[in-house]
Amino acid sequence: MNAAAPAPRLSPVLAWLRREALPLAAMLLLLCAARDSLANHYQVPSGSMQPTLQPGDRVAVDMRAYGLRLPFTDVQLLGTGRPQRGDVAVFDSPAEGTRLIKRVVAVGGDRVELHDGYLSINGQPLQQAPANEAFGSKQVRLDLDQGGGPDINGITLPEGKLLVLGDHRGNSFDGRFFGLVDADAVYGKALAVYWRRGEGPQWQRL
Repeated sequence: MNAAAPAPRLSPVLAWLRREALPLAAMLLLLCAARDSLANHYQVPSGSMQPTLQPGDRVAVDMRAYGLRLPFTDVQLLGTGRPQRGDVAVFDSPAEGTRLIKRVVAVGGDRVELHDGYLSINGQPLQQAPANEAFGSKQVRLDLDQGGGPDINGITLPEGKLLVLGDHRGNSFDGRFFGLVDADAVYGKALAVYWRRGEGPQWQRL
């Protein structure tokens, strides 16, 4: 009786793929999913958020702050919060889809006025000092060296909408130009500057 034939051996390439490449691919996929759904970073392209953010700043972004999404999609699996006044948020421009970073200054139901770069929300001026506003306990320094930009003569935001502005009020392409932003479309909340050009690593909370 003939002995059973030996089982065919995997080629060295297939053996390497099974042993090394597949685990590496799985790890990279998990890392990409975590970056897409949990935490990410953003590089500031312009001076529209000066003095809070400078061009070239690298910013840590919490992708879970306003909802946990299915990786690589916009499908929200779990609501974890809503954008609040004073938050620095990352979102896509309603005008052209460019990813932007701006400050949320008003939420659904708020009545907004903006004159000479200074906000009033629901009849309450936010100005605390020259070039300074308060969003609750959060103090925000403004840049008004190019004026305040276009005024807003009283609008009330529908529920589910946000008004976003740059802190450099006279040099910001923001909600005064492209309109209101859907709260559900905001990707994440900017937490801190972790790298600034010329200064290196740091952790400057926003």
